[in-house]
Amino acid sequence: MAKFYDRLTPELQDFIAAQHIFFVATAPHHGRVNLSPKGMDALRVVSESEIAYLDLTGSGNETAAHLLENGRITVMLCSFTEKPLILRLYGQGVAIRPRDGQWQEYLSLFPAIAGTRQIVRVKVESVQTSCGFAVPFYEFSGDRPVLKEWAEKKGEEGVYEYWEKNNQHSIDGLPTKLL
Repeated sequence: MAKFYDRLTPELQDFIAAQHIFFVATAPHHGRVNLSPKGMDALRVVSESEIAYLDLTGSGNETAAHLLENGRITVMLCSFTEKPLILRLYGQGVAIRPRDGQWQEYLSLFPAIAGTRQIVRVKVESVQTSCGFAVPFYEFSGDRPVLKEWAEKKGEEGVYEYWEKNNQHSIDGLPTKLL
């Protein structure tokens, strides 16, 4: 049975901290729904009503465009080991970029990872847990090094050029305001 909370309890915060993968979903008012897997130690609980994640360079920048348009975001985590659980965090998000005043404050929560593009802050409005009985068992064997190696090889200037070319608009043409 699904259960709703109005905040992240200490137990749910511990669950979040133990996960190696999470999923982020956003959608514009008109256009494609975006659902992205995330990893690399990039999610933090800031408070019982706020989370943040490090958004690394990707082929697109759908989340930032959707958040600019309407702010809606859902983050989902699920247990692949031991006790089954699915956790959904519904809220309003905003992308924090290096030029923004809160950048250093939020960046300090994360390890340094080459290719860091922005930080997504989510004000959690509703929390839902459900059983997760149908989620299979999987074992974590490590983070993929490919993105980090790619960004290190390109260097800051090369990554910036990639952002200019590939991350300025969503696939539906919405602006991201990354740069």
